Amino acid sequence: MIVLVQATVLTVGLDGQNKALEELPIQLVTMQSGVEAARSFKNKDVDSVISKWDLDDMADGLFLRRLKTIKPDIPTIAIVKSGDWAQEIAARSLGVSAVISDDADDDFFRETVANLLGLAETVSIRAISGSPSDRFGTRKATL
Repeated sequence: MIVLVQATVLTVGLDGQNKALEELPIQLVTMQSGVEAARSFKNKDVDSVISKWDLDDMADGLFLRRLKTIKPDIPTIAIVKSGDWAQEIAARSLGVSAVISDDADDDFFRETVANLLGLAETVSIRAISGSPSDRFGTRKATL
């Protein structure tokens, strides 16, 4: 089976929200801390970043602030606390590509990521095979 990955997306501090992105033709690199994510740029080629505004080790958008200083053109999505207008204003002022509240549903989250990466017209399917090449989980293909 052919796997067509169209983008590598780094997610930071998202926990279970990554499941909403499984149907997209992307490779997810998942980190929990800002420090760990920052280090990953040394050995990973990343096309886009999705990060919570407040991380355990980097509060007040510090990770995204540092990222936008070093890589101002990288597409980024900030996940802000629902109803926290100060976080949303700060994220938008920083120049992130999109802002999503942490209570957004999976469909809206997936649609926002697909639009940001130019995948809105891509049809993705999940194919499950019993072949040896599929031992490591579900493979994705696009039509």
